Amino acid sequence: MSMRSIIGILLVLFFGGYFCGTVVSTTVTYDRKALVIDGRRRILQSGSLHYPRATPEMWPNLIRKVKAGGLDVIESYVFWNYHEPVRGQYYFEGRFDLVKFVKTVQEAGLFVHLRIGPYACAEWNYGGFPMWLHFIPGIQFRTSNNLFKNEMKRFLEKIVNLMKDEKLFASQGGPIILAQVENEYGNVEGAYGVGGEKYVKWAAKTAVSLNTTVPWVMCSQSDAPDPIINTCNGFYCDGFTPNSKSKPPMWTENYSGWFLSFGYPIPYRPVEDLAFAVARFFEQGGTFQNYYMYFGGTNFGRTAGGPLIATSYDYDAPLDEYGFLRQPKWGHLRDLHIAIKLCEDYLVEADPIRVSLGVNLEAHVYYKTSNDCAAFLANVDSKLAATVTFNGNSYFLPAWSVSILPDCRTVVFNTAKVTSQKTLEVCDASPAMDTVMVRQSYLDSSEWSWYEEKIGVCGNKSFVESGLLEQINTTKDTSDFLWYTTSININDDMEIHKPIEASLKISSLGHAAMVFVNKKPVGFGYGIHDGASFALNKKISLNPGTNALDILSMMIGLQNYGPWFDIQGAGIDSVNVTGLKKHTEHLSSAKWTYQVGTEGEYLGLQEPDLANSSLWYKGNAVPVNHSLIWYKTIFVAPEGSGPLSLNLATMGKGQAWVNGQSIGRYWPAYISPTTGCTDNCDYRGSYNAWKCLKKCGQPAQTLYHIPRTWLNAGKNLLVLHEELGGDPSKISIITRAGQEICTTLSEDDLPPADTWEPEIGFTSEVPHARLTCDEGWHIASISFAIFGDFKGECGAFTPGSCYFNVASKFEKACVGKQGCSVPISTTNLGDPCPGMLKSLAVQALCNS
Repeated sequence: MSMRSIIGILLVLFFGGYFCGTVVSTTVTYDRKALVIDGRRRILQSGSLHYPRATPEMWPNLIRKVKAGGLDVIESYVFWNYHEPVRGQYYFEGRFDLVKFVKTVQEAGLFVHLRIGPYACAEWNYGGFPMWLHFIPGIQFRTSNNLFKNEMKRFLEKIVNLMKDEKLFASQGGPIILAQVENEYGNVEGAYGVGGEKYVKWAAKTAVSLNTTVPWVMCSQSDAPDPIINTCNGFYCDGFTPNSKSKPPMWTENYSGWFLSFGYPIPYRPVEDLAFAVARFFEQGGTFQNYYMYFGGTNFGRTAGGPLIATSYDYDAPLDEYGFLRQPKWGHLRDLHIAIKLCEDYLVEADPIRVSLGVNLEAHVYYKTSNDCAAFLANVDSKLAATVTFNGNSYFLPAWSVSILPDCRTVVFNTAKVTSQKTLEVCDASPAMDTVMVRQSYLDSSEWSWYEEKIGVCGNKSFVESGLLEQINTTKDTSDFLWYTTSININDDMEIHKPIEASLKISSLGHAAMVFVNKKPVGFGYGIHDGASFALNKKISLNPGTNALDILSMMIGLQNYGPWFDIQGAGIDSVNVTGLKKHTEHLSSAKWTYQVGTEGEYLGLQEPDLANSSLWYKGNAVPVNHSLIWYKTIFVAPEGSGPLSLNLATMGKGQAWVNGQSIGRYWPAYISPTTGCTDNCDYRGSYNAWKCLKKCGQPAQTLYHIPRTWLNAGKNLLVLHEELGGDPSKISIITRAGQEICTTLSEDDLPPADTWEPEIGFTSEVPHARLTCDEGWHIASISFAIFGDFKGECGAFTPGSCYFNVASKFEKACVGKQGCSVPISTTNLGDPCPGMLKSLAVQALCNS
């Protein structure tokens, strides 16, 4: 064989193996500073993206945006209740195809932190535990109980072995560099006493015994045994210290916002504060940080935890519920990650030296040598800005901000100075929804059919018991609903022969209940997320003789957090009738007839197979404001490839299905409190989940995500189970037709962080206006571009007293492109106001 042939074969083997994905083993360890990957300490930025809260078709696009945002790792829980819905029967398909998800992350060149748990919390139904676990006699969750430990170990082994079989751990050439056992147990451990302490040690020993060859972590677990790394969860972790000097400081949950509950305003977290928290963590020695969430997604079906967790799990994350970039949050954090990466060599090698710069002012400096360092300058005052002197130079620090200096001289980023573009929000449903950004199409009112459910138990699915049954133990979470039916007897010797007025008093452990007397509705009661129990007191009219009392008790997600959360109950726990002349009817111990689920559920009305069933009635006018009614219609999906929203603002409470797939629970009738919100939340000062709220006096959610891949090219089936009453004739489908983006900059803003290079400095001396459309769109027009003086905010700019209209500059540089970058200087844009500091405001429209 010739040398040329040998070389040719070697080239084919080498490059063929490379492009076909040659397995390259990666070693992952840790020391006191950081995770060590292939012998190199790493600064790692991570983001949570839960695979079942998106569709598999969405995963590649989401992961690309995660990577473009400057992240290195994707973090996800594993959801036991959907992977093992029946003991010994496993499910890893569709949205729950864990292997496919991990491999998709790997294909993008990112690492994975797999939080196996198996307790997840995550505002997920029952914290991720399967309901069958609850019914094992003698079991106690999350404590030193052999029955629970056996089941937990079995599932841990199942997931670890599945990952090993697919060669997905780093040592096998896979992307998984971290694994987590348990979750936030330290927050509740005290309630379990000695059993909790033993359980922690057992969980750690069990995890290590699985030989994953990657480090294990326990979050919020200060007593995590070696070699498990204990990590921090919270809004701020800059003061966090691991429980051993051999472990690195890691932050596994940095809350990008907060979750949404029915009946509550929408929480959000200003990006200036989020960036401040991240910078402070790395300033003081942190080396791994994870955003919870980076993409929140959707609680499809009945996956939402409880009580009363909403269907949207948007979380004010850098990627919104539909996968669009939330700007300026995504862009500002991307620039932050760039700035921190510029300091990586210093952060992993040196320990920070703190230097006081004044009251609430400090620097942390990382030295390689006496003349080679990186520094973070911090102003932790929540009100006052300051000018400080550091290394002989003067620096301005806004209140509650951190400046990053990768060479100890040049500021490349300040957490409070947001120069990234902003995207105008698409507001929740309104009569004037049609805009340049969204299109609203109403469903054909003539296509609606309906089915009115019978009140109370029906068919042969009922059973009789004395006393009131706890709901979860009765339904086994196979349905949100449990009918409680009994009778109230008014005898002749008690009252004369005419209707009497009485008081019905019902108490419930949660979460909601509708009450009917003689098949007519008399009341609806419900709890709140922070207190699911409630009492319902109603005046009722009773007839002589026998009166039917029907109570439909409803669950809205099983409890997912807290000590012993798994045994917290739901359902009716007391019923009394007062106001009768001779006695009070104590019905709690009476005989009750029960039925799990509603009539429509037993019939399977949500299933496409019944779309043409004679069960459905169609008349001249669709009934509105009827309780316990099912609606069905056929619609053709709007053109395009992007996600859709179902506008359910005119409905009451229920669940919706598209082509047999549940898009989740809805409850627009539950209005949030009218107070507590602010249009401009001050980012300065410590953040908490109730500091920044919006949409007070409105429903928590009116738009519901329909993944495009759930739709057919032609006709599609929409089914609603309306519990309270609403108007389906006004339901519409919302599509995103484009987006409006804008940016504001000043001449004295910093050049882009990605134009700074070590030993060179900034390759650009001026700031740049950067405009970027989301994937699939391009810049179609420039609606406003003023350099000099302007007034107003994004979406409402007006010219000031001295300016140049620079729209033509931006049209030439940007129109027709997905993104563009324009230097901001008088050399490029002219000087309308000599001697005055000038600013730029630009607004553009993106479409397809």
